[in-house]
Amino acid sequence: MKLALTAILVILTTPVYAQDHPNTAKLKADAENAVKIIGSDKAKIQTYCQFADISDAISEAIHEQDTTKAGELSEKANELEGKLGPEFAALANDLKNMDTNSQDDREIGAILDQLDEFCGD
Repeated sequence: MKLALTAILVILTTPVYAQDHPNTAKLKADAENAVKIIGSDKAKIQTYCQFADISDAISEAIHEQDTTKAGELSEKANELEGKLGPEFAALANDLKNMDTNSQDDREIGAILDQLDEFCGD
């Protein structure tokens, strides 16, 4: 099973040590909006599924400590991210500041996981 939030965060391979806490209510609303926009457009669904597959490959490359491969795949994922629209790109950027162990992170991840249902296995 793909985890959309994890996929997005894996692409952002450089750590961010933000002092500001993100507005989680806004992030949840933004995630719901991104799901609505992408989920209603067949081309964006296909792009999202490609994005998720590449994100999984990035995660694997990082696990294998293959930074070259992870970097190349990240470039492809960034291209696909742009095709998903400005809402998705802004959300991905805002998620860099999330505590990946928080309840809010899990809730936003659950919202974004709805997109994975379009992709199958």
